[in-house]
Amino acid sequence: MVHIARPLLLLLAFFLHADAETPPRFTRTPVDQTGVSGGVASFICQATGDPRPKIVWNKKGKKVSNQRFEVIEFDDGSGSVLRIQPLRTPRDEAIYECVASNNVGEISVSTRLTVLREDQIPRGFPTIDMGPQLKVVERTRTATMLCAASGNPDPEITWFKDFLPVDTSNNNGRIKQLRSGINFSPSSLSLLFNVLSTSVMS
Repeated sequence: MVHIARPLLLLLAFFLHADAETPPRFTRTPVDQTGVSGGVASFICQATGDPRPKIVWNKKGKKVSNQRFEVIEFDDGSGSVLRIQPLRTPRDEAIYECVASNNVGEISVSTRLTVLREDQIPRGFPTIDMGPQLKVVERTRTATMLCAASGNPDPEITWFKDFLPVDTSNNNGRIKQLRSGINFSPSSLSLLFNVLSTSVMS
C-alpha cells in the first residue's frame, strides 16, 4: 500500500505545482504617443504571471539598444518603463513592442511613437506652462509639486518619480494627486524628489 500511495502523492504534487504556474497577462500596456523632436517619451508596460514574466522592449523586432533609450524597471519587478530622450525624427518614429515571457508562455503588445519637428506642431498641442520645481524640505513637512499644462483638448498630466509613474493608490496615503498638483505627506524618508511631468497623447 505504501508503494502505491507514494507515487500518487508525488504525481498529485506535480500537478498542483503545474497548476500554480500561469502564463503572462498584461496589467498595463503602453499607449501610442506623439512627441516633439528634442523632447521625451515614456512607455509603460506591466505584466503578471507565475513565474514572474520578464519584460523586453523591441523596436522593429529587435531589442532596443541605444544610449538615448533607457529601460527602468519597477521595484516590485512587475514591469518597466521605456524612456527615450532626446527624441529624434525620423529615426525614433517606429512601432515599439513590449514582450512579456516566462516558461509558461509569451505575449506581446505594440505601440506607436510619432515624433514631430517644431514646424509640424499642430494648434492645441499640449504645452507645460509651469513645471515642478526641485524642493528640499524637512522630514516632518509636506512637499507639494505643481504642474500646469494647456492644450486642446485639455491634456492629461502624468507624474513620474525617478522616471517611474507615481502610484497614488499604493503608498500608504503618503502621496496624493490633487487637481492643483501632487502632495507628498511627511514620512521617515528624506523628501527630496525628482519628479517629471509629461503630457500623454492618445
